Amino acid sequence: MCDRSAVTDQTSYELNRASWDERAPAHAASPDYGFARFAADPEHLSSTVTFDLPRLGDLAGVRGVHLQCHIGTDTVSLARLGARMTGLDFSAASLAEARRLATAAGAEVDFVEAAVYDALDVLEPGAYDLVYTGLGAICWLPDIRRWAKVVTGLLRPGGRLFIREGHPMLWAIDEEQTGALVVDYPYFERPEPVEFDDPTTYVETDVVFEVNRTHSWNHGLGEIITAVMDAGLQVTAFEEHD
Repeated sequence: MCDRSAVTDQTSYELNRASWDERAPAHAASPDYGFARFAADPEHLSSTVTFDLPRLGDLAGVRGVHLQCHIGTDTVSLARLGARMTGLDFSAASLAEARRLATAAGAEVDFVEAAVYDALDVLEPGAYDLVYTGLGAICWLPDIRRWAKVVTGLLRPGGRLFIREGHPMLWAIDEEQTGALVVDYPYFERPEPVEFDDPTTYVETDVVFEVNRTHSWNHGLGEIITAVMDAGLQVTAFEEHD
């Protein structure tokens, strides 16, 4: 982990944004994200949203915002289900790819560049029926309670949060160990970030990256659930899956 005295949230923000800016074009070009399928098939949905379908309910006419939308495949998928979507991300390069995807897919989606914690400054407070956040999002945020307050600030009365995330235990284990389950990283939120120096990415690509340092934070299940409840939301469903 990093020495918190030498690291500020702004340091982490700039470090992470540079990493996502560099990786966004490679992600968009990778077959794993399937940009070409969105253009070729007007009914194509991302694998994430396809999995979420039984839990999302009817999205026709729903005004939604997708926080940390990256290159927009899930955002466009939600729009294809009838939602009026806005995607928010802090990476200009990611949003450039997201806008390109939306144009190719014929989807009407607004994309806004901002940090999650600044969402209430750039989006209309209390105006959304749905806040959606997907895989690998909240691990880039240092304060889960602050995030939850942003979520509730965006929602209209009766609106809902849909969060689909990797299990915090997944982020805590040492994936290099094959013969045992070893907890090598914090399970609970800590002030100091975990720093990784990784020249790869999670999609198939031949691109060699130069910006490889990132900062992330884990948040335990109890911390996440308590944060949204304390922010004024009621938990109506909770599932764990493999």
